[in-house]
This record gives sequence, structure tokens and C-alpha cells, in this order.
Amino acid sequence: MKPFLLLATRAEDAAADEEYEAFLRFSGLDERDLRRHRLERTPLGDLALDDWSGILLGGGPFNVSDPADAKTPVQQRVEKELHDLIGRIVAEDFPFLGACYGIGTLGGHQGGVIDRTYGEPVGAVEITVVENDPLFADVPTTFEAFVGHKEAIRELPDHAVVLARSEKCPVQAFRIGQNVYATQFHPELDAAGLATRVDVYKYAGYFRPEEADEIKALAYASDVKYPPAVLQAFIEKASRAPSSARRSASRG
Repeated sequence: MKPFLLLATRAEDAAADEEYEAFLRFSGLDERDLRRHRLERTPLGDLALDDWSGILLGGGPFNVSDPADAKTPVQQRVEKELHDLIGRIVAEDFPFLGACYGIGTLGGHQGGVIDRTYGEPVGAVEITVVENDPLFADVPTTFEAFVGHKEAIRELPDHAVVLARSEKCPVQAFRIGQNVYATQFHPELDAAGLATRVDVYKYAGYFRPEEADEIKALAYASDVKYPPAVLQAFIEKASRAPSSARRSASRG
């Protein structure tokens, strides 16, 4: 099996390392089979899709819907690199799973409307599956997952398939083609990981700083156990997918 690639954007080492460790733990991959590239540190450069089984894009403090003049040069560079990469991914129907920041990145690229209408506070919410899909085969129709986002998808283009929603966020997961996915919830996040992120982003505007201890206590008391099955299902499906070269040939 070719390795998977995790694209990360978190500048804070504690949050970045926790995210990578969580993707390793919950995907069942080791460091040989899940490589990490920190985009906020190093430009992506040339990337051959055929070198990888699939690509994961984690969350982070960037917001697609931020005004252009509020985006740092690093965020602007990362967005340009991801825009170009996702164009290739969608064209090849290459296995991709974006989480949180990834859903806005993919949705915006495909013509969706991303704004702050459906942001959700940090914590556990009930996710409802609304479409049969292999990624949700091993989870109940409703399950809890951790979220925490300032922006979300308000409108998706007609060619996108909505897979899951929550009470306050109508697009919690969607698919483009057969292999390109994104989730608003975090499939890699458990209570301990959320607590790390609460500490790191305490003053980032996701919640009032004095709420941090309560948010962590509620996370540990929640029943979040099914989201990793979504991540594992993606890894399994991507591992079986034909290479981009073979997909291109079959369409030609």
C-alpha cells in the first residue's frame, strides 16, 4: 500500500502534534503509512498524486470566509496551494478527506457558499446520517461527534451529495464524485484531543476563555466514540481505489 498524506495548517506545535498523533491512532496507520506536511511552515511544492493512497486535510485556525485583507501571506499561500491541489483531486476523483477547515476548502473550491451562518460552539453535537455511503457504514444513523467552527457551508453546488447534518449545521459531511469527501465534524478527535485544542486556542475566539474548563469537562462526559469509524472507512476505501493514472485512462 502506498502511504497517505496528512496536510496540516496548525502553527502551534502542541495542537499540530496532537492532530497528527490522533490521525495515526484512529486511522490505524503508522508513521511510515501516514506522512505529514505542515503547510503553514513549508510550501507544498510538486505533488504527484500517484505517490499516495489518499490525502487528508486537517483543521486549523484558518477560515475560508475571512476577508481577503485579513488573511496573512501564509494563509493566502496555503489557500492557493490547496485550491490548485483540490482542482486536481476532483478532476481525478482521487481519495481525499478534509475535516473542518477541509470542508470549507473543498466546498468553496466547488462553488459552495461558506460563511458564518452555521457555526457551532466547541463541544459534542449529534450528527444525523442522511445518505447511504461506505464511510458511514459502521456508525449509527445518529451519533455524537466533536465540532468547533466559526464558519460552515451554507449552500452546496448541485453535484455535491450531502451525507450528514446536525441540528444547527445542515452540511456535516458531503461527497464529490465517488472518492472526494469532507466532514465538518472531526473524525480524529477524542475528549483528550479536544482538551488540548481548548488550551491552545483559548484566546482564539471560539469561546470565552473562562468557559475552557467547563468545555473540557463536558467533552469528557460526552459519548463520542463513532467518528473514528468514518476515518477508518475512508482509509479502507482509499486503499482499494485505483490509481489516478488508471482512472484517467478509464475516462479517456
